[in-house]
Amino acid sequence: MHIKLAIIEEPDEHLADRLRAEIPGLIVHAGKTEAEILPHCVDANVLMGLAQSITPAMVSAARGLQWVQALTTGVDPLKAMAELDPRIPITSGRGIHGPQMSELAFLYMLNFARDIRTILNDQDTKTWERRPQKLLWNKTVVIVGVGVISEDLGRCCKAFGMNVVGVSSRASAPNFDRMFARAQLKQAAALADYLIAIMPLTPETRGMIDGAVLDAMPAHGVFINIARGPVVHEEELIDRLQRRVIAGAALDTFIDEPLSADSPLWSMDNVIITPHIGGKSESYVDQILPLLAHNIRAFQDGRTDDFRNLVAR
Repeated sequence: MHIKLAIIEEPDEHLADRLRAEIPGLIVHAGKTEAEILPHCVDANVLMGLAQSITPAMVSAARGLQWVQALTTGVDPLKAMAELDPRIPITSGRGIHGPQMSELAFLYMLNFARDIRTILNDQDTKTWERRPQKLLWNKTVVIVGVGVISEDLGRCCKAFGMNVVGVSSRASAPNFDRMFARAQLKQAAALADYLIAIMPLTPETRGMIDGAVLDAMPAHGVFINIARGPVVHEEELIDRLQRRVIAGAALDTFIDEPLSADSPLWSMDNVIITPHIGGKSESYVDQILPLLAHNIRAFQDGRTDDFRNLVAR
């Protein structure tokens, strides 16, 4: 099958060039913004990009659309998009993001454990003070949502000597010491030195991390969100952070992105904010290229039953 691919890619990536080199004859039009890519969507039968970057206007313009390949694990914006015919298959980037997501979680946890802000301030002020140092060793991490990324994170946590607890419909998973059902989320949160959200956004998980869950955490606990912004009740999180009900939060995703400049989260000394970078890495294109090449070749040959990461709708 002849492919005309329109891809909206990140500014620091060259995915389109790599795809052209990998699959000779592939027609690829790339853009960094909706405005750049929209004219090329008219003739496209395939759209590719981060799920949140593929817009209703792009889908509506692609009148011959036959397949959407998301570069993200989560595809909730696409599944909820009224303009996207439910008969059009969606495939995801699931399975490649474990290393970068795990390292981001450890960046957060180590920052809170070792109080890097104070350390850097001491360096700036030439202050020599040997403060007590907290460890991740023997701490409990509670991971809400147990899938491929969580399994990688669980492996890393065990390497640091942490106790790993999952909240999932699954009964067990590699490197997890204990598993709680979703209905037992507050019970699990009560054990958390670090409570990490990695679950997909669904009607069931929207607002799942609310004030009651945060209240159940220990006062020294830290909440980390590397899932999607709407899994958290943001106003209730802000309230608990302001009142120091929990020690802090590290947040990579938000209900509205970019995060508004007037959000109180920006100025809180117990919050770390990153701009939705959890899935990014210097090796991202190398990580995802084999998956994309497989699916493109399957589509070319009319073997859509061989698609990897086909999303149920």
